[in-house]
Formats: sequence, structure tokens, C-alpha cells
Amino acid sequence: MNAVFYLSAFVAVIATIMVITRVNAVHALLYFIVSLLSVAVIFFVLGAPFIAALEVIIYAGAIMVLFVFVIMLLNIGSEAAEKEKQLLSPQAWTGPASLAAVLLGELIYVLVKGGSGAGGIGIIGPRQVGVSLLTKYVIGVELASMLLLAGLVGAYHLGRRYRKERRRTA
Repeated sequence: MNAVFYLSAFVAVIATIMVITRVNAVHALLYFIVSLLSVAVIFFVLGAPFIAALEVIIYAGAIMVLFVFVIMLLNIGSEAAEKEKQLLSPQAWTGPASLAAVLLGELIYVLVKGGSGAGGIGIIGPRQVGVSLLTKYVIGVELASMLLLAGLVGAYHLGRRYRKERRRTA
């Protein structure tokens, strides 16, 4: 199981480097999805299948769909049509597809071999995660929620449009 862990970590590092170095935003998103999936495989191998499932559902699923929609909305015009043609080329998909194939092979290996690969630690379920977050790590959860709230308020203030207010002169 150590080989699967290290191979997944290697795929995550390579995919993350490719995210940072890509000029095209859609290519970066493809590598980012591969990076998130490799982190999910790492969580699964470490004995946290619940966290791995959350990683896939929330990050690789929902948030990536949101990013794709934002990119689609921002790329309006003739340049967007040219970029769509580039996405259909095999060069755009070979890197992420090969890294995803490595992850799929690792996942099949882990599932065929059996067990979660936790090494005697045991499987961590949703109950243990919830109890841990709301007892031992409650300060961290509260700080993260305040940080997210501050980001939400800041995004609202940066994105709102100012209206000219008419003053009545009497």
C-alpha cells in the first residue's frame, strides 16, 4: 500500500505543478481535477473512505463544475469557439487522461487487494469525523467558518455595483 500512496502523491504533485504552469484555464482545470482525485485516493489508502468520497463529491464534482461554468461564461465570443476546438484535440487530453489512468489503476489495485490500507489503524467513519470536528477541533472549525464568512462579505463588496445617489437640494 505504500507504493500506491507514493504513486498517488507523485501524481498529485505533478498535476498540481501542471495546474500552476498552464496558460489555458480549461487545461489547468483538467489537471486540477486529476490532482483532487489523487488526493481522494490518498485519503482512501490512509483509511478514510468517507473523506475520500467527500473529496470526490464536493471538490472534484461540485466545485469543478462551478469553475467550468464560470470559464464558459467568461469566454464569450469568437475566441471561445477557437478554444473549444482546441479542447477537442488529443493534445489537450493526453496529460490529464494519462494521470487519471494511473489513479484508476491504483484504485483497482487497492480494491482488488482488499481493505482500506489503513495498516491496522481502522476505518474512520462519518461519526468519528463529526465528533472530532465538534469536540477536539472546534476552534479550527469556527475560525475556518469566520474566514469563509469574511471572504463572502469581501466578495460581495468587491462585486457590487455602486449607484449614484441623488441628493435632493432644497
